[in-house]
Amino acid sequence: MDSKDYLKDISEIKNLMSKSSRFISLSGLSGILAGVYALIGAAIAYWLVENYSYGVLTLNGWVFRYCIAILATVALLSIVTALILTTKKAKKQGSKIGDSTSRRLVINFLIPLVVGGLYILTILNQGKYGQTGGLMLIFYGLALVNASKYSIGDIRYLGFIQITLGLIAAFFPGYGFWLWVLGFGIMHIIYGTWMYFKYDK
Repeated sequence: MDSKDYLKDISEIKNLMSKSSRFISLSGLSGILAGVYALIGAAIAYWLVENYSYGVLTLNGWVFRYCIAILATVALLSIVTALILTTKKAKKQGSKIGDSTSRRLVINFLIPLVVGGLYILTILNQGKYGQTGGLMLIFYGLALVNASKYSIGDIRYLGFIQITLGLIAAFFPGYGFWLWVLGFGIMHIIYGTWMYFKYDK
């Protein structure tokens, strides 16, 4: 057996170890669609605020409740789409959805996300909603970085971008909405497109 055979065997072993320790069936197309959902939701929310709330969002108004409903709908559509497309891709690759690796991925993703969600709800209840967009970006970015060690490592770069945008929004809260659009909308589409052509194709 020559050196080429050894290198081939080592490469195959590394691939097997990577597949056993990382969930690699995430769909790039789901990222693109999540970005599209975010842009559509943001456009509807912006139209409501500009036309029915005179450009000012108040916690006690019906427009705010509609915006929360839109946000929840965007999140739900993104999750359902990701589950459907990821399950389809996993079956195609012969991978399992409910194995220990995917469970670790979900748990590590949800910990920062749930903590962030509870914190945001707390400050909203206190009437402090100026930092909401930035906090969403920061905690979502932390969730991506935390989950990246159990999935495609490239998602941590999207996480770093979201964290950076969130910190910028913290310094410039007046631009929080547009930075949210950039992070959850445009960056998801760019990232999803890159992942689609890198892994799915």
